[in-house]
Amino acid sequence: MDLITSSSFFGVAISLSAYMVGLFMQKKFKKGIFNPLLISIILVIGALAVTGIEYESYNISAKYLSYLLTPTTICLAIPLYRRLELLKKNLWAILGGIASGVVTSMGSVFLLSLCFGLDRQMYVTLLPKSITTAIGMGISEELGGIVTITVAVIILTGVLGNIIAQAVLKLAGVTDPVAKGIAIGTASHAIGTSRAMEMGETEGAMSSLSIAVAGMITVLAASLFAGLM
Repeated sequence: MDLITSSSFFGVAISLSAYMVGLFMQKKFKKGIFNPLLISIILVIGALAVTGIEYESYNISAKYLSYLLTPTTICLAIPLYRRLELLKKNLWAILGGIASGVVTSMGSVFLLSLCFGLDRQMYVTLLPKSITTAIGMGISEELGGIVTITVAVIILTGVLGNIIAQAVLKLAGVTDPVAKGIAIGTASHAIGTSRAMEMGETEGAMSSLSIAVAGMITVLAASLFAGLM
């Protein structure tokens, strides 16, 4: 076991293997609940628990995967570029939709924090739940939140959005591709955007745009919302 944990890439191997299992299960069962990321998280946690490998040891060798987060997010600009004319045509409606989504997200965190009696530290930890991890971590740290919990909540929000996005949009009667993309990207960042891309190129492009714009608006608005508690 020491030989395995001393390897520089054993964490990467465990993570990728678990994700491949998740992909296989998704293709086999074709159900939203079998989200590859969700399955891989469960499998990695199970593997560490069974083998007794410390999380710190795993994280040291798995951190190389996190380096891919930024370039992956940047690549989401490609479908947006292909729909640039559509963006120009609906610019103000799109920006208004994203802004309202951000305010609704942070407003709901504020109200639920009051209802459940959460302290300020936990409140600011949850504020950036709907934006991409790279930005959310910075906001949480700056406001005095618990960064590790912020990361977990952001991932959970994205996975949940990926799973239920289509059902919620259908229930709400949202049929316009632009509106679908904005809703998914604003609520569930990059993980949700992967679902939007499966729905269509327009949905994927608008969802990609929402990640960046929602992140910037959240950076500006987080301090205001943090001051409410």
